[in-house]
Amino acid sequence: MAQSDLNRRTVLRRAAAAGVLAGPAAGLLSSCALGDDTSGDTSGKYEGTKSDKNPLGVKEDAPLDVVIFNGGFGEDYAKAHEAMYKETYPKAEVKHSAVVEINKELQPRFVDGTPPDFVNNSGAGQIDLGGLVAQGALADLTPLLDAPSLDVPGKKVRETLLPGTVDSGSFDGKTYVLNYAYTVYGIWYSDKLFKAKGWEYAKTWDEHIALCKKIKAAGIAPWTYQGKHPRYMSWPVISTAIKFGGPQVAVAIDNLEPGAWTSDAMKAAAEAWYQIVKDKYILEGSPGLDHKQSQTEWCKGNAAFISCGSWLESEQKAVTPEGFNMAVAPTPSLGSGDKLPFAAIRGTAGEPFIVPAKAKNERGGMELMRHMLSMKGAKDFTGKVSSLSVVSGAADGATLPFGLTSAVKALADSGSNGFNWVYNVYYRKLERELVDAACGEFFSGRTTPAEFLAACQKGADLIAADTSFKKYKRSA
Repeated sequence: MAQSDLNRRTVLRRAAAAGVLAGPAAGLLSSCALGDDTSGDTSGKYEGTKSDKNPLGVKEDAPLDVVIFNGGFGEDYAKAHEAMYKETYPKAEVKHSAVVEINKELQPRFVDGTPPDFVNNSGAGQIDLGGLVAQGALADLTPLLDAPSLDVPGKKVRETLLPGTVDSGSFDGKTYVLNYAYTVYGIWYSDKLFKAKGWEYAKTWDEHIALCKKIKAAGIAPWTYQGKHPRYMSWPVISTAIKFGGPQVAVAIDNLEPGAWTSDAMKAAAEAWYQIVKDKYILEGSPGLDHKQSQTEWCKGNAAFISCGSWLESEQKAVTPEGFNMAVAPTPSLGSGDKLPFAAIRGTAGEPFIVPAKAKNERGGMELMRHMLSMKGAKDFTGKVSSLSVVSGAADGATLPFGLTSAVKALADSGSNGFNWVYNVYYRKLERELVDAACGEFFSGRTTPAEFLAACQKGADLIAADTSFKKYKRSA
């Protein structure tokens, strides 16, 4: 390679690592900036012989490079999955790394064309998934999904997964992301506190406001939220709108339709949630708290409600009082005119895992996923991190903690009325920056519902008009 090419790559790598690259793939440069596009090129990749026991054709002695996000789930579950892989392929050396800032650690390796074989692309420092897909940087996981399950006889991997799992990681009909943890999003409260006070969770918005008034009179703040990450409060607002106006509300937002954020359903939801702001039902100082601090205040009993996903129980395990008994419930209904019933709740596969297209051991990366998606691997995950996996039936018969039991019941009660949205996956910047900022202003009382929704719509319109973002379409 010419010295000028080396110098150019060094500059590009350092620029990427410094996070100064603009556009939707801020964690990645276009292939033309690096020379010829080699996505799909199998030269230099490890390949073995396919068989009934090795359906993906893994080279049995090929090393496997694994990078895990060291967050709320920790890394012990991943080490257990790697140990399963080693049992199957004892000659393989598995290199395990656990990091907090995925983007900073792996951006240079993606730029250089030397990514790991398997990545848990999660956390605040996640590399933008939509950008990675647009750049052709991820392997198509269809071979994994069509491979036989490791320990569910007669079924392909895809046939063992909960509904919506494959779709949650699909872009324009191809699956590039394995979302492994099944997450329930809702409003969390302490069952112990509510029983002690004689309070009952409210099913309608008017009842919720009346309950907030009682809670405040008892000397407890009705609400707190993750003030430094205010997008957490966009979740109950959007959920309220979807239950009021139907699933098409989410489809319009995901597809960046003009006026999606200022629809009648979104207006009704925003006006309802504004009441907890203007009536001062939010714990004083919440805007300055990060997620751990606000959730800890909630665990201390200083606030009654908080919006979060079902990772909350695991994340707060170290500070949750004995017998706190956290429980999750759907957002209250606005009224009898809601298109979806009170029990409808947001549930989706989350916690993304990927195999880079330029991974040397691409087949090994998918094989590790196949081990994760075995009944044994999924049961072990739930036991270690108190979270559901996307493997159907893996939690059956397990002794689950109070919060996770509550989440399982909420999903069952929701049935076919469950819903989700994916704009945050398609366009990470829209949720993490633009909607996040709008929520910060709204829930701190600095903007009205109309101004809040206008800011969200402006953000969506900016993404829609920006040709550097690849656009994705969701039909339902």
